[in-house]
Amino acid sequence: MLLIRAEPDQAPWVEAQSAALDYEPLSRSWLQGGALGDEGPYISWGSSACPCVEKVQGSSVLPVQVERKITLLARNLHLYQDAELDYECVLVIEGQTVVVDAFVEPDDMNPSNFYITCQLHKYTYLAPMEEYSAMVYVKRRNTFHVDSSPNLYVTLYNCSVGRSDCSRCHTADQKYGCVWCGGSIAKCLYSDSCSEQVQQTCPAPVIHSIEPLSGLLEGGTLVTISGSNLGQKAEDILHSVTVAGVPCVVIPELYEVSSRIICRTKSSSGEKEGLVSVKVSGGDLRSSSQTFSYQDPFVMAVSPERGPKAGGTTLTISGRKLLTGLPSDLTITVGRVPCKIVSEVQSSSVQCVTGSSGEAGSYQVTLHYGSTLRHLHTPLYSYTHNPNITNAWPAKSFLDGGRRISVSGHNLDVVQKPQMLVNVFQHKSVSENRRKKRRRTAEQGEDGEWAHRKQTRKLPDPVCCKEPFCPATQFLELCEVNNSSLILCRSPMVNSSILDSKITVHFLLDSLCFDFSSLSSQAFSYEPNPVLKPLDPVKAYRYNPGSFIQLEGDNLDLAITKEEVVVLIGEGVCAVKTLTKNHLYCEPPPQQPNCRKCEGSDNLPEFTVQMGHLNFSLGKVQYDNLSSPTFPLEAQIGVGIGASIVALIVFIIVLIYRRKSKQALRDYKKVQIQLENLETSVRDRCKKEFTDLMTEMMDMSSDLVGSGIPFLDYRMYAERIFFPGHRESPLRRGLDMQECRRQTVEQGLVQLSNLLNSKLFLTKFIHTLESQRTFSPRDRAYVASLLTVALHGKLEYFTDILKTLLNDLVEQYVAKNPKLMLRRTETVVEKLLTNWMSICLYTFLRDSAGESLYILFKAIKHQVDKGPVDAVTRKAKHTLNDNRLLREDVEYKTLTLNVLVQGGGVNETQPLPSKVLDCDTITQVKEKLLDQVYKSTSFSHRPHADSLDLEWRSGVAGHLILSDEDLTSVVQGSWKRLNTLQHYKVPDGATVALVPRHTKNIHHDNHDYIAGEKTPMLEDADEGGMKLWHLVKASEEPDLPKHRRGSLRERERAKAIPEIYLTRLLSMKGTLQKFVDDLFTVILSTSRPVPLAVKYFFDLLDDQAGQRNITDPETIHIWKTNSLPLRFWINIIKNPQFIFDVQVSDHVDAVLSVIAQTFMDSCTIADHKLGRDSPINKLLYARDIPRYKQMVERYYADIRQTISASDQEMNSALAEMSRNYSGELNYLVALHELYKYINKYYDQIITALEEDTTAQKMQLGYRLQQIAAAVENKVTDL
Repeated sequence: MLLIRAEPDQAPWVEAQSAALDYEPLSRSWLQGGALGDEGPYISWGSSACPCVEKVQGSSVLPVQVERKITLLARNLHLYQDAELDYECVLVIEGQTVVVDAFVEPDDMNPSNFYITCQLHKYTYLAPMEEYSAMVYVKRRNTFHVDSSPNLYVTLYNCSVGRSDCSRCHTADQKYGCVWCGGSIAKCLYSDSCSEQVQQTCPAPVIHSIEPLSGLLEGGTLVTISGSNLGQKAEDILHSVTVAGVPCVVIPELYEVSSRIICRTKSSSGEKEGLVSVKVSGGDLRSSSQTFSYQDPFVMAVSPERGPKAGGTTLTISGRKLLTGLPSDLTITVGRVPCKIVSEVQSSSVQCVTGSSGEAGSYQVTLHYGSTLRHLHTPLYSYTHNPNITNAWPAKSFLDGGRRISVSGHNLDVVQKPQMLVNVFQHKSVSENRRKKRRRTAEQGEDGEWAHRKQTRKLPDPVCCKEPFCPATQFLELCEVNNSSLILCRSPMVNSSILDSKITVHFLLDSLCFDFSSLSSQAFSYEPNPVLKPLDPVKAYRYNPGSFIQLEGDNLDLAITKEEVVVLIGEGVCAVKTLTKNHLYCEPPPQQPNCRKCEGSDNLPEFTVQMGHLNFSLGKVQYDNLSSPTFPLEAQIGVGIGASIVALIVFIIVLIYRRKSKQALRDYKKVQIQLENLETSVRDRCKKEFTDLMTEMMDMSSDLVGSGIPFLDYRMYAERIFFPGHRESPLRRGLDMQECRRQTVEQGLVQLSNLLNSKLFLTKFIHTLESQRTFSPRDRAYVASLLTVALHGKLEYFTDILKTLLNDLVEQYVAKNPKLMLRRTETVVEKLLTNWMSICLYTFLRDSAGESLYILFKAIKHQVDKGPVDAVTRKAKHTLNDNRLLREDVEYKTLTLNVLVQGGGVNETQPLPSKVLDCDTITQVKEKLLDQVYKSTSFSHRPHADSLDLEWRSGVAGHLILSDEDLTSVVQGSWKRLNTLQHYKVPDGATVALVPRHTKNIHHDNHDYIAGEKTPMLEDADEGGMKLWHLVKASEEPDLPKHRRGSLRERERAKAIPEIYLTRLLSMKGTLQKFVDDLFTVILSTSRPVPLAVKYFFDLLDDQAGQRNITDPETIHIWKTNSLPLRFWINIIKNPQFIFDVQVSDHVDAVLSVIAQTFMDSCTIADHKLGRDSPINKLLYARDIPRYKQMVERYYADIRQTISASDQEMNSALAEMSRNYSGELNYLVALHELYKYINKYYDQIITALEEDTTAQKMQLGYRLQQIAAAVENKVTDL
């Protein structure tokens, strides 16, 4: 048995037992070195005597995709016994084996030599390499490998790789035989593979890019030209490159065949720009698509003009055409000191940080463009003496920081960016330190407040300052330069882990660093945060003037003095007299101060304590101006025991509430992944929009301090609630009758008022009317409102009637489907309930919810007005309503106009800057200007836009009246475009004036309060004549008949809205999110007393359900939702003009409708399954509605757990409201309108009264006949 060993990377050891070699005739003595006889040759055995493939015979270079044979030289193959077994060639290409049949031929001259020929085969590889070395070996078919020499490889090559153009192809090595093969797609191929015509001459050069795009007039700029077919050698283009018409000297050493030319520009006679041209020897001239500019950069100024000689000052260098050449070629020096560029080089500015200078003095700022210089001649930059800190105090701070640290020294006003730095060094081991760091990171992720704080104070990158190594944890706070000798810092906020660690504190003055320990006698340290207990956890703290207020707490004086503590009571200061570790005493002002942010109906000032960054709100304070009575000891003991019992009861109630609240449903629905991605993509835009909007709202809030929220008085509020949709309230009309009958009619109406006090008559009257087929739902709502006005002076009786009718309604629906009760306004009692809720919640609106609703309304209006609004289609770019979304991209910009107003109490000589859009129509501009000029005036007291003209003033005599339509309006066919500021080319900063219009009979429709959509301006255009358009033309549908045009909205709603438009809606939603949350929180909060009427009515619904054995919580929830949110809050949210003196435009109304629908969805129990066909508003608030639903459920549960409201309490409150609002409404007109329904259904009412025996005994029919005789002089049976 003979073992044949393969070389490394070749065939393994082969045990050639079955293919035994022919060596048996040889004797052992021969193996030991003897001869095989006298004639036998002497053969030396060893590795050279074994069968082996030695090398490739002929060329080992093979083109890809071309059939080629491979011939291998082998030795000693005759030693194999099985000569009939075939051979195979195996090539290993990119990890795959390619097997090719082979045949063996002996060498006639040398019997031990054999030629193995691998048959024809096309070889290929995929790697992007010009050459690929493939290992070759030979094997006997299906058996073993033949041993090979160590370096048995063939080289495959691909002409196409690395030779993408003709020039590179022609420069390939001759041995490859590559040619540029023409055709529709020319490429570099092996000559035998080319089936098209071989191109011996290359095409014209192509320039893809040039860099840089500018250079100095003096020349010397290295220009890199990238492209293809840029020559086959540097000599082809050596003298044929021009840049903007100026020769450019090619640098041969940097030339790359065909693809890159680098040349140095020569000087130009002046600034100019032009193309880069290249001509290859023997070819055509070609130019670039980009232009190159010869520029003369000019340095104009530097800011600041001085800084410390230690460097570290950020300089802003401004000029003209500073970005010349490559930004990387630009360096800056101040004198001879480098100034490190730290910003992107702009054409007009560049920023750099100064280096350290050896001495103070004034130096020239120089910009180095390679070897060419540009100097700033004046002013010079001055290196001043370094700032120096001599003292810093105090040396302690709370963990939350914010304590004022005073830093004194010299030359401190030259510091550009002073900072206070805290380094934290952990004492723990490295592994434990890492575990604590991970745990602390997780805790910080859960603690939203800490996560917010660390964003601005914890350093993302460590700053090394005189430390042997950079600490892992650092905290930083910016300081403020007060003057040349004082810097004021606030101690940085840190986390609690710092108490177990070593810290060092430094002051960073640009590039200088000062250790706190070298400036103070004691090292800086942090102490635990102070803790303060509330004044009174249950109610407002009663303060007796002339005494002190005592606060209890812990750690109060560890790191602060009494002079640094700020104690406020509302807008007044409570002077701190004493501060100890556990007590703080302050003296309040003698009179009760005003509250800063009044919340609730009490208007009591809040007691707040400020300690650095810490702000404690400790409750409200009520001044006790009455002398406190003296109680005997027994009374005090009794009161104490009673208070303890009450406290125990309250404690038990709180425990029960907490236990029940933990059982609330916490299942959050997941919204579509697409919606989440869209919300993420617009989050940054929302943050910016929200920040801008918050700034505007803060400015508006400051304006409201002086002018107040424009609430309507009660009379206007009631008329708009009771009679929505009426152009004029019916109560504003007088009694339309002859004067001779006025007294008689008024007496009859008074008798009718007395008759309405009969509960039997009133219920019979209502039920009789509701049984009439001609008594429409609109009539039911109108009669209910007339009854509300007629009974407004007797709200206790009105409430009793409401309860009676509600009881009848419950009986009616329990027999059918109780969940449908109060769902629609189909009965008189449902409208009566709406009016009753509106009366009882008016005070709550004014004192609590009104402010949040008004701020939301103003935020929507401001945000909508920031973008284009189409005056014809009433569609806006910024909206929540997809049906009112302006989908087209309209180019616009914001203009600031200086507005002059004639009359109206506004001084014309003082122009007021106001912002509008250049795409606004003239009417829109006037409305926006009026909003800004008269922002402190309620809408009804402003001049109307139609009563004013907009006059553009330019110079002394240049006055032009602007209008929506005039002779200059653009007309295209049957379309006329409304004029805009763009149309008139009004520039930014122009002066305009609002002047009275002299046209008579101006009709002011928009001062009306009608709720609902306004008819677009386009409707009348279809009859013929011109059709108006503003931003986009309304879609024309000539094929649709008129009776089907109303389905346009349904078809729009059915369309799938593209992502880009949903992104706009999401951006608007994110911007308004805080204001929506604030309103819903105020409405659904039980932190302040719940309105008595809400508690009373909810208890009434619970009693009705209990009496009829309705135990389904969903039914009771629906009743409460239909009675309060649906009947009152939805109405108020959709119609702010019901409570405020404002105008609600169509586009603002569209946004409010979506918010109102969201509120309604939050009050329902049913889960809304979201799908592709879900309404857009449900998709927008899909992630918020579950949270709002929890707020509603908690609100209902909290109301149910509060102490019940008795009939006596409710009647007392109703009587007070009747007294407060008596005389506000014209009840005689309401009675007269009510009598019209009595007259219409007179016979049916008389019949119903006569059929009732009790009514007969009370002579109710007789009394009604008397009233009819008096009011109408009606002939009766009397």
